[in-house]
Amino acid sequence: MKLFGGIDLHSNNAVIALLDEEDTVVYQHRLPNDLSTIVAQLEPFGDSIEGLVVESTYNWYWLVDGLMEAGYRIHLANTAAIVQYSGLKYADDQSDARWLAKLLRLGLLPEGYIYPKAERAVRDLLRKRSQMVHQHTSNLQSIQNLMARNLGHSVSANRLRRMTPEEVDRILPEADLALAVKSNLAVMRTLEDVIVQLEKSVKTRIKLRPEFKPLLTVNGIGEILGLTIMLETGEIDRFAKVGNYASYSRCVGSEHISNGKRKGRGNTKNGNKYLAWAYIEAANFAVRYNAQIKRYYQRKASRTNRIVAIKTVAHKLARACYYILRDQVTFDVNKAFA
Repeated sequence: MKLFGGIDLHSNNAVIALLDEEDTVVYQHRLPNDLSTIVAQLEPFGDSIEGLVVESTYNWYWLVDGLMEAGYRIHLANTAAIVQYSGLKYADDQSDARWLAKLLRLGLLPEGYIYPKAERAVRDLLRKRSQMVHQHTSNLQSIQNLMARNLGHSVSANRLRRMTPEEVDRILPEADLALAVKSNLAVMRTLEDVIVQLEKSVKTRIKLRPEFKPLLTVNGIGEILGLTIMLETGEIDRFAKVGNYASYSRCVGSEHISNGKRKGRGNTKNGNKYLAWAYIEAANFAVRYNAQIKRYYQRKASRTNRIVAIKTVAHKLARACYYILRDQVTFDVNKAFA
């Protein structure tokens, strides 16, 4: 007898359902998030289990790794791409687990990528760096907004980074405003130190693999962004077409079209937000340092706005990087921004 398993994973428990080839429920139970308990419950069915599906939730690492080490064939469900059966009148955790198992049996399961465990920790370290960079930018923008409201003009990011507490007191004689700015500056400088520490740690842990070194020929991509793209992309062969990669990088719009009319937007969060961030960062640097890309950005911004323009640059960089990695070639700005 062949069995197919679905696991509806939550923060502190998991609902497991095993179905046979006729979709008959052979086993169904809610278990605590304890690996030894789950493995023990599955053991009597071990030889019959063709595969187990685990939801790609925020906390899947421990379960997927543990079940794979126990010898099970694991599939990671891409939850954003799964559509629940519309004929159901009632749905709960048990029905969700059964639906995952049924999709596996039918060969219709949208699968996520199980990233290699060996590099997962350093990838998460780079994700922490991106979080710190985002917070640094947020503090910088907060200061700029406060200055603009109270002085009537903006202050450049470079000047703010060099600003001393004494200069803040001179520019903003009102004590409360000065304290607010100095607080943001203190947080910014702490974050800068943390970012440097994270970068040093990452560089000692991992290097760009040879097939990813051509990324460094792309304007706007340095070592850290190159490592980020490498670790978030994984094997480029898992993307059949450039459009798949651009979509995974969140560089493609999401719309539902029927009979030539827009019927709404799809799941705009489907994809890898860290890879999307990396290409936006690369786009900002590319616009700054490459004259041809800057001209393209300016033309686009004049017809739309700066946000759309920078996202368009990011989209083109993501597409260029796909071909660079697939074909092992260097970056050609004339092809990417003709």
